[in-house]
Amino acid sequence: MADIVFPVLLCGGSGTRLWPLSRKSYPKQFVKLTGERSLFQASALRLQGEGFASASVITGGDFRFIVLEQLSALNILPQSVLIEPMARNTAAAICAAAVMIHQKSPDALILVAPSDHVIPDDKQFRATVRAAKSAARAGRLVTFGIRPARAETGYGWLELSEQIDDDFAPVPQPLRSFVEKPDQPTADMLLASKCHLWNAGIFLFSTGAILSAFERYAPDTLALVTASFDQSELDLAFTRLAEEPWAALEDISIDYAVMEKADNLTVVPFGGAWSDLGDWQAVWRDSEANEKGVVASDSATAIDCNNTLLRTTSKDQQLVGIGLDNILAIAMPDAVLVAHKDRAQDVKIAVQTLKSQGVKQSETLPKDFRPWGWYESLVIGLRFQVKRIVVNPGQALSLQSHHHRSEHWVVVEGTAKVTVDEKVQLLTENQSAYIPLGAVHRMENPGKVPLTLIEVQTGSYFGEDDIIRYEDVYARE
Repeated sequence: MADIVFPVLLCGGSGTRLWPLSRKSYPKQFVKLTGERSLFQASALRLQGEGFASASVITGGDFRFIVLEQLSALNILPQSVLIEPMARNTAAAICAAAVMIHQKSPDALILVAPSDHVIPDDKQFRATVRAAKSAARAGRLVTFGIRPARAETGYGWLELSEQIDDDFAPVPQPLRSFVEKPDQPTADMLLASKCHLWNAGIFLFSTGAILSAFERYAPDTLALVTASFDQSELDLAFTRLAEEPWAALEDISIDYAVMEKADNLTVVPFGGAWSDLGDWQAVWRDSEANEKGVVASDSATAIDCNNTLLRTTSKDQQLVGIGLDNILAIAMPDAVLVAHKDRAQDVKIAVQTLKSQGVKQSETLPKDFRPWGWYESLVIGLRFQVKRIVVNPGQALSLQSHHHRSEHWVVVEGTAKVTVDEKVQLLTENQSAYIPLGAVHRMENPGKVPLTLIEVQTGSYFGEDDIIRYEDVYARE
């Protein structure tokens, strides 16, 4: 197994700086920000090919079915999907992946990568990983440094032992130190030195080397993670880490817990394009702008604007900017963000403010994604609600009933298999079914195309907690 690299995709971030497009219920790694695939899908494809095992994913319970759905769309079967009981930062996540893979393949090489970065040249990235394997196999903890494009204050930096050549060949060398996010004069100095690279948070090491480092520098983390994994439970295609030991873990990054203390660090330069798309200014910077520096989506119009990002998410929504300079304007059906580009990092403050006010848009999208597909509320009245529901091919909602509402389903696309008490029927477009209050019912999509229907609910209460489940293929309670 010496030549095989086991990729580990970290998939637990919330991406609040890209609000309103990225929210806690559906964070940026799952969003199609830069093309036809999500950042998570692009990351999974990047870590495919000769010399790579199937990727493992570590994520939160709310995202487990999104992970499988997005990988399935690429015909990728993950090595494993670890479910964190709650977020505890990268030290715990990486330690858990190392413990798991070490038990299956002792001393295997693992490549740890965030799932929300943009690296356009997959081939060059894989070649850089191959160039780092000898150092990792020798017991070094390898981190990858990015060619700096500017004096960036929003990233941590890596200090090299010697200046780097202009060709940025992926030649391993000892890492001298980590540099915290600098102020602007320090960032200018780091860029000019040719001895510093951006810290991308991508690592390659053997499971033996990183677990030894945890044992030496963060023994409590190793002990609690090991206990959590040893007590883990299989749940369908997932491995659920045990909650009690996991909850006792320190919320700390791998850099602070291990890397900044270790004496066996190596850095390998990566000279290709890279972005963490950490905020809307980064999205503007990494997009194709016109001659005035304007980036506009198809349903956005810029008039006399400069260095501005105008983005909508719906073709039915028109966004017009007039006379804007250095402005970010992001419009969604339920929320709009307008900010100066220099304040892009402060979007997280807006999210915190909205959350403190109890505004649902702070964390949730209009679409509610479920294991079987998604739904969105179209109209909500005093005693009625209208939803659009999309069920993916071959998927089914739980067998359920409600105490406080009745429902009427109208199929508008595809075919539905509908169960109401003892009656089972197939419905096609423009056919409908009525579900009385208290009836035990289920909806399934037996076809090969998505099923779309309109649901009209009437009653006194429409909360999702008014669901009594009798059977569920996704093992939800």
